[in-house]
Amino acid sequence: MLGYVQVYTGDGKGKTTAALGLALRAAGRGLKVLITQFAKGSDTGELRTLKDIPNITLHRCGTERFLTENPAREVIEKTREGFAAVRREILTGQYDLVVLDEINIAVHFKMISAEEVLTLIDDKPHHTELILTGRKAAPEIIARADLVTEMRNVKHYYDRAVGARKGIEY
Repeated sequence: MLGYVQVYTGDGKGKTTAALGLALRAAGRGLKVLITQFAKGSDTGELRTLKDIPNITLHRCGTERFLTENPAREVIEKTREGFAAVRREILTGQYDLVVLDEINIAVHFKMISAEEVLTLIDDKPHHTELILTGRKAAPEIIARADLVTEMRNVKHYYDRAVGARKGIEY
């Protein structure tokens, strides 16, 4: 099977949800899945479930909270270390599907360069499907991807000051 590159981006809700749904589908078919989350560190419902699913390996790196502003130097260092580690894991060829959740935000905040992600795309094993999520995907990454889905916010209850709800948003 040839692995493609998919990008889920945009300001709408559902990027991570779509990527994790694909990861569940792959694991259910016996594929080996690696999920690395950048710029997310809180305790979420999906983490509680994913850790118990065979064929899924989960890593988190970068920050203890979702990034909405320029990151501290310590966060940048942790993110870079995490990216280097996940790159090494991907290049072993042991994974059929890799999700780099919020990698686009890490690139947007210049913690990882778009060129580093493009090099990973070039170097990944041919059979590995690579999923890149997060707002503000770099144009050069969009151009290189095989599939790009942009989630568009039409209406959101956050605009009415509704906070994130346990089991729905986290």
